[in-house]
Amino acid sequence: MDLNLRAAILSNVTGHSAQQLQATIDDALQKGEEKTLPGLGVFFEVLWKESNEQDRKEILSALEQGLKQ
Repeated sequence: MDLNLRAAILSNVTGHSAQQLQATIDDALQKGEEKTLPGLGVFFEVLWKESNEQDRKEILSALEQGLKQ
């Protein structure tokens, strides 16, 4: 069976409003289940591809700050 997880995730959220996407993200983070990580990864991939260079720098800075211990 050939399962394209990325395509399935994108199919499930295509056309969703910002509010619906936020609810999906908040729910995934609240549950903290490993099975939600691929979906969040696909969301990040879309965000990254749609970001310009300045946005990418801001994303990387936020990640860097969030990962400091």
